[in-house]
Amino acid sequence: MGTTHARVVLSGEIDADLAADLAEATRDVQDSKLAVEIDAHHVTFMDSTGVAFLARLSAVTQEPVRIFNTPPTVRFLLEVTSIGSMLEIVEDTPGATGAPPHMLGHLRLTD
Repeated sequence: MGTTHARVVLSGEIDADLAADLAEATRDVQDSKLAVEIDAHHVTFMDSTGVAFLARLSAVTQEPVRIFNTPPTVRFLLEVTSIGSMLEIVEDTPGATGAPPHMLGHLRLTD
């Protein structure tokens, strides 16, 4: 969590095995009341658990959730499920603040 936004870095397989971690991240983001950025660069697989996570994030934030570095497989899911219309898909990676990442399974929360 930063002072202006929360960044969630997803990597590997985003599936039911991460459901508890994704639910915790959603609560953390909601409690923070900050804008949300998702870095999906290293996502190799995403099922409905990941899609539902993105939809929940969109529902609990005031500003659109921004997703960066979206692999083609994730973009396809966003288009097919129409969740992409709830997100702001950005091509460039936002600047890093230099703060160290905090690891949570395959889910990393950073500034």
